This record gives sequence, structure tokens and C-alpha cells, in this order.
Amino acid sequence: MEEDELDFADGLEAALQLAPEVQLAIEQVFPSQDPLDRADFNAVEYINTLFPTEQSLANIDDVVNKIKLKIRRLDDNIRTVVRGHTNVGQDGRQALEEAQKAIQQLFGKIKDIKDKAEKSEQMVKEITRDIKQLDHAKRHLTTSITTLNHLHMLAGGVDSLEAMTRRRQYGEVANLLQGVVNVLEHFNKYMGIPQIRQLSERVKAAQNELGQQILADFEEAFPSQGTRRAGGPSNVLRDACLVANVLDPRIKQEIIKKFIKQHLSEYLVLFQENQDVAWLDKIDRRYAWIKRQLVDYEEKYGRMFPQEWCMTERIAVDFCHITRTELAKIMRTRAKEIEVKLLLFAIQRTTNFEGLLAKRFSGCTLSDVVVKKTEPPPNTNPFLEDDTPETEEAMLEKSDIDKPKKPKVPENPFHGIVSKCFEPHLYVYIESQDRNLSELIDRFVGDFKAQGPPKPNVDEGGAVLPSCADLFVYYKKCMVQCSQLSTGEPMIALTTIFQKYLREYAWKILSGNLPKTTSSSSGLTITSLLKEKEGSEVAKFTLEELCLICSILSTAEYCLATTQQLEEKLKEKVDVSLVERINLTGEMDTFSIVISNSIQLLVQDLDAACDPALTAMSKMQWQNVEHVGDQSPYVTSVILHIKQNVPIIRDNLASTRKYFTQFCIKFANSFIPKFINHLFKCKPISMVGAEQLLLDTHSLKMVLLDLPSIGSQVVRKAPASYTKIVVKGMTRAEMILKVVMAPHEPPVVFVDNYIKLLADCSTDTFQKILDMKGLKRSEQSSMLDLFRQRLPAPPSGVENAGSISLTAPTPEQESSRIRKLEKLIKKRL
Repeated sequence: MEEDELDFADGLEAALQLAPEVQLAIEQVFPSQDPLDRADFNAVEYINTLFPTEQSLANIDDVVNKIKLKIRRLDDNIRTVVRGHTNVGQDGRQALEEAQKAIQQLFGKIKDIKDKAEKSEQMVKEITRDIKQLDHAKRHLTTSITTLNHLHMLAGGVDSLEAMTRRRQYGEVANLLQGVVNVLEHFNKYMGIPQIRQLSERVKAAQNELGQQILADFEEAFPSQGTRRAGGPSNVLRDACLVANVLDPRIKQEIIKKFIKQHLSEYLVLFQENQDVAWLDKIDRRYAWIKRQLVDYEEKYGRMFPQEWCMTERIAVDFCHITRTELAKIMRTRAKEIEVKLLLFAIQRTTNFEGLLAKRFSGCTLSDVVVKKTEPPPNTNPFLEDDTPETEEAMLEKSDIDKPKKPKVPENPFHGIVSKCFEPHLYVYIESQDRNLSELIDRFVGDFKAQGPPKPNVDEGGAVLPSCADLFVYYKKCMVQCSQLSTGEPMIALTTIFQKYLREYAWKILSGNLPKTTSSSSGLTITSLLKEKEGSEVAKFTLEELCLICSILSTAEYCLATTQQLEEKLKEKVDVSLVERINLTGEMDTFSIVISNSIQLLVQDLDAACDPALTAMSKMQWQNVEHVGDQSPYVTSVILHIKQNVPIIRDNLASTRKYFTQFCIKFANSFIPKFINHLFKCKPISMVGAEQLLLDTHSLKMVLLDLPSIGSQVVRKAPASYTKIVVKGMTRAEMILKVVMAPHEPPVVFVDNYIKLLADCSTDTFQKILDMKGLKRSEQSSMLDLFRQRLPAPPSGVENAGSISLTAPTPEQESSRIRKLEKLIKKRL
């Protein structure tokens, strides 16, 4: 029995073992601190908790009674819950049956509502059926009445139209015909009816008859042969023009064409090709004749034609077309007689007449407008001067130069309507400009030779040669004049002429007048004469020659900027399709070459002036120098030449500051390497000699740093690019002298000091340093071997590296060391 009870207890415990999720949910719904409610309840632990000691067993009866009471309460609660669940199924079935009954009742009510709605709809249809029939009947009746009225109006109008046409009552016909045409449009969908089709054919016949009748009346009034009808126009013809507005547009065009042809017939007779007045020298008479004819037309026929026909403008436009054709024909025949002055005279009179037409007429009758104008850019040189006062719109465009320029609507729609005929003969004008520019360049050359170079004027700075401004002013005049004649191929031909003489000006006037040094061997240029030659005297430029070089440089800079603006202006003037053919890059490069050559001459002159001083430095016996004094005489000589040349060059290049900066940079790049090369020639050098050279080097460094503003009352900070070059080059010279001053014993320290101070690992430089120290060949050999061993390894991936960049002392550190050296020298003195 005991075993059975144990098995039953184990089975019950296994059955009561709940899943962790279920147990967690129960704890959340029914939180409890009672140990009996825990899932891991242990009876032994619970009893030990109730009776921890033997003395607590005295209350065992009370504890048992409490547990039994608790068991009875749990049994009562379980019994109540079980009994409560016995009726749940029956209550659910009863609630489901009630819900189904409610749904059936609701469905029945919905069906009743739907039936009633269908009956109501049917009732409304029956009520409105008669109303719809009445509405349709009313609409059809209204349409029928309207159509009958239109038919009555059409029939009566056609009869009246035919009768009035026979009686030439054009005033009444004009209004009636328009009404008949409008009414007939309402019957387009009834053309299948014979009677309607018949009326439409009668209207078309009446229109044709009117057209032929009006043309006959105009032919009678203005016959093609003979004189024009005397007196003013009749009212009949004026009304006929109103009728023509309603008829086929071809009738109107035919009337206009015949009238203008008859009106201009006299012009063709008076200005035939074989007449003297037909040639270009009497072109004014053509335009005077048409002016008289237009005035005569306004007086006699101005009221006959409707205002919207623009007959006055049409007469003028046809006159222009005829004149262009006749002029082109006669110029082809007599092409050899065309001269530049005659051609320009004819073009000027023609463009004036076209401008007069633009003021008088709007150009509404023109089919093609041949015009291209753009707004002029800002005024910076002769090519950008404003021809007319600036408008507010132009000022707004100037404020935003990044915006692309758009072609504007032409101000003169008649531009080129006659003058286009002169374009094939503009080669005469182009050839004339070629000759004029050739003479102008020759005159510039002669004037320069006769007047000589410009006199130096330091106060005004380097002046631009007057011939330069004259050349570009003449270019502007030619460009404006040619753009008024044509914006096509002649502009390209003129651009080619401009390019030719820009190059000639650059070589003949600018490069050709750059000064050359004089020597016993004639024909040598400044480049060959300024090469370093020991013991030889080098000619130096005079003050006038320096000013001339600066003047040529300023002129070339002006030409470079103005040529660029000339190119932009030409692109604005020429047709859009030809813009790509305008390119003055080659000419701008030519002026850049002149600028570069001028700067190089200035650099070579100052560089050559310093050569004797550097030669004297290399020939001094530096091993015999016993004490350190002030700067050496050769330094004073170099500074003297710099103070003589640089202020003159700076003042003459005041207007082109950037090129003065280029001069300073090029001189520093030329002088500093040459100074270092002469420094290597100073051998052997004693310790005191090296200290003197170091002091001299520092003096030259300070002078070079102050070079851009030397001798100037206004002290300006030198450009950073120039300062960097001077500091880098002269610091290298100072490092060379410091290495020479360092003791060569022990050799390892000397080599390491050399590698540390000089960012140059070339054996040639190290060899020169050893020569300056005066070491013997045997000592030099061991030093070179040690130097090669102590060289740092080249970076990975770099082969055959000739030199390695090492960290050099900063300029501030070097300046501090120089100050210490100066203090030491003063103490010795």
C-alpha cells in the first residue's frame, strides 16, 4: 500500500508539472508570496521552515489545524468553480440561438427596405417619363426653329448677295458676305440635303464672281500699261478692299501685288542698268525717289486700303527687294569700277535708309529678319566703349558677368534688306584695310626710329607705347564698320587681317626694339653676351634702355589683355555659326613671349652686373682671413647693383605689379644657384673665413628678402612665393658654410652632421664640401667611403634616387643662430 501511494503521489506531481510559459502567465495574473503556490515547492523544506527547532514541535497541533482549514477552503473554492462551469455550455448555446434570430430579423427588414426602394424608383420613372418627353420635344423644336431661321437668313442673304454683286454695292456686300459665311457654317452637318448643298454652291459662286469682279475693277482703275488713274481713289475700290478681306486671301494678295507692281513700274524704268543714276555714286537718288512715292501714296491712296494691310510698308519692302537685286546685278557687271570710298559711301547711305525704315515701320510684313545684335560688355578698353548711353537693363547685365549672353530681339528689322547685296564685294574693303594696316605698322616703325626710345620718367611709371593705342583704336573702327556691313565671312577675313598685324606689331615694334648690348663682335644678342666669363667685362643697360624694356613689357601686357577682349568682341559681332572660327590664342601667346623675353632681359642684366662681384668672392684667399669684420666688398657691390636697377624696374612696372613679382622670382632663381656655385669655388676656407662668408651670406639673404621694396618709401610685404624661394635657397648656402665650419674629426660625427644639415645626399656636393675644407685626397677618400656607408636607405619603391629629402632647420632657428654668430663677432672685435 505504501508503494502504491508513493507511485500515485509521483504521478500526481508529474501531472501537475506545468510548462514554464504557463507558469509565468499564472504568476503574472495571480501574483502570490505563498510558498505553496511556487512551482518548485518542496514539502520537506516547507516543514523545516515551519518547525526549525525541536521546541517548535510543541505547536504542531495548531499548525496542522491551520493547514486543514486551508485545505477545506481550497476544496470549497474548487467545488464552486467546477459547479459554475457546468452551465457555461448551455448559456453559450442559448446566446448563439438568440444572435441567429436577431440576424434573421435584420435581414428581413433590409429586404423590405430594398423592395420599397425599387417601387419608389419605378414610381419616379413613371412620373418623369412624360417630363423627359416634353424636354426632348422642346429642344428639338428650338433647334428646328433656329435652323429654319438660319435657312431663311441664308436663302435671303444669298439672293441679296447675288443682286448686290451685280450692282457693285461692295459696302453692303462686305458685311453681308461675312454674315452669310458665318450662317453657312451652321449647315456643315446638313450638306447631305440637296437644297442646303445648292445654297452652299451659290455662295461659293458668288465669292468667285466677287473676286474676279474686284480684280477687274482694280485692273481698270490701275492698268498695267499706261499711266495711273487720275484723281483720288473711289469709294467703290475702298469698299472692294473690305470685301477682299472676307474673300480668299489670294484675292487680297493679288490686289496688293498688282498695285505695288504698277506703283513701282516707273522706278524700274528710271533706274535701269544702263542709266547714269543707277550707279553707286548716285544711290541717294533711289532713296529720294521712294520717299517721294511714299508721300504721294499717303496723300492719294492712304485711305483706300485698310490700315491692317500696311500698304506703305509693303511698297517700301518691295522697293528694297528690287533695289537689292538691281544693285547686285549692276555691281557684278561693273565690279572693276568699285572703289573703297565709293563702296563705303553706298553702304553708309543704304544703312541710313534702312535705319529710317526702322523708325517709320514695324517690320510686320517681313518674313525673315536678318539681324544679330548683342548688348555691349563693360567698358574697359577701346573695344568696349559704349556707343550709346547705358540703360538700366545693360547695367543689370554688367552686374552679373557669369550669366550667358543671349541675343536680343533686333532693333532694326530692316537691317541688311538692301545692304546685303554689298557683301560679295566687301573683299575690296578688306584688301583696303590690309593695305592701311601695313602702312600703319610701317609708320609705327619709322616713328620709333625717328623719335627714339621713350625718355625715362620714373614718376609716371612704365608708359605704354602710343602706337599700341592707335593700333587698337583703328581695329575697333574697322570692326564696327565691318559689322555694320556684314556679320558673315567678311568678319572672318577681317579677323585674319587683325591676326596678321598683331603678330607684326609684336615682332617689329616690340621684340624688334628690345635693346641689345654692344660689343666688338657684332651680331651677338644679349643672351650670348651675358654668359658668365671670368675676367671679362659685361656691358650693362643704361637707364633709358631699362625704361624702354619696361615700356615694351607694359605695352605687351596691354596688348595681351586687349587682344583677349578683342576676341570676345569679335565673337559677339559675328554670326553664331562662325564663332568657333574666331581664335586669337596664337597672337596672345606671341605677346606672352614678348613679356617673358623682356623679363628675362631685365633678369640677365642685373644677374650679369653681379657676376664680377661673385667672381671676386671666389678668388679671395679665404684661408688667410684672420678676423671677421663687416660685410665684404663684393657684398657691397652686389647690393649697390640691386639698389641701382630694382627701384627703376619697380617704378616703371608699377602698372603691371604681377610682372615685377615675376622678375623678382626669376632673379632669385637665377642668382641664388649662381651664388652657391661660386661659394663652392671658395677653397680652401679657414674657420674665420667661413664665419665671414656666413655673415656675408646672411647680409645677401636680408637684401634679397627686401628686394621687392628696396629703395621704396612705401614698404610692402614681399609675396609669399618669392620669400619661400629666397629662404629656401639662402638657407641652403648657410647650411653649406656651417658644415664647412664644423670639425671633421671624428669623421662619423662630421658625416652625420652633414646629412642632418643638408638635404642633399649627392656625393658631388659632399666632395665640394671636402674641397672647401682643404682636406687631402687620402682623407677625402676615407670620408667619401664613410659618407656612402652612412647614407640612409632610400624609401621602398624608389630606385636610383639621386638625393633624399631630409628635414632641414627652420628659418627661425637659422635666424637665431645667425644672431648668436653676430654677437660672437662683436665680442671678438
